[in-house]
Amino acid sequence: MIISMTGFGREVLEYKNKKISIDVKSLNSKTTDINTRIPGYYKEKELEIRRLISGELKRGKIDFCMFVELNGSENATLINQDLVVSYYNQLKNICENNNIPMGQDILSGIIRMPEVLKNASEDLNDDEWKLVLETVQKAIDACKSFRNAEGKELERDIVANINSILLLLAEVSKFETERVETIKDRLRQGIADIENGNGGDKNRMEQEIIYYLEKLDINEEKVRLKKHCEYFLETVKSDELAGKKLAFISQEIGREINTLGSKANHAEMQKLVVTMKDELEKIKEQLLNVL
Repeated sequence: MIISMTGFGREVLEYKNKKISIDVKSLNSKTTDINTRIPGYYKEKELEIRRLISGELKRGKIDFCMFVELNGSENATLINQDLVVSYYNQLKNICENNNIPMGQDILSGIIRMPEVLKNASEDLNDDEWKLVLETVQKAIDACKSFRNAEGKELERDIVANINSILLLLAEVSKFETERVETIKDRLRQGIADIENGNGGDKNRMEQEIIYYLEKLDINEEKVRLKKHCEYFLETVKSDELAGKKLAFISQEIGREINTLGSKANHAEMQKLVVTMKDELEKIKEQLLNVL
């Protein structure tokens, strides 16, 4: 099963005088890297949110953002006076120490600083958190749906690339007869040169010929490459999250293609090998984004 690590989900909750927007965005990463942006009022629930995200999205660079807009006016917010004074004194010291004039609008800037405005209601109650948590889950589900849709697109491309490699491998057989004859001609010429010279050791020469033929034989590489490609396609269709496994299989495919190229000794076959490598590189790039 191919699931992309790229995804996005958004859900909005209207609760009393609040509008709570939740965004979940994920990109590819080798590990689980979660960044959160949560208002102070809900900060106590951050670990619970992180556990939920990690369990649902598994892997990737994940950004979780919660935005709260207050719609009502009755006791909706309070100003954290101690924090305002602290910010003011810090800014005043910076200005005095660096000969920077303090602007008239300094208070309006302080009001916009983190945690200055706080909710006037009591501690987070269970009913509100239950609704918020359900909204978080919906945003995560939306992100997962996005990932699944992206995964289907990736699967189409990757499967097409693997099938292209298999078709190119089939094309190799067309040049086998010509390739073998070319090798035989080289061997005959080499033998003739030796015989016309000092004769040489015939047994030794036969051993060298056998070794040379075995070294240039590509049947094993062709069989292994075909098997690796078939295993790749089986893994793609399986129910497991196979991103890392597919990456390992692609490495084995690459080894067989490289060996095939080094043994080919035929211009047209070399062209096929180069095209196979190109298809494999496309696969490797796509696999970087597979969960």
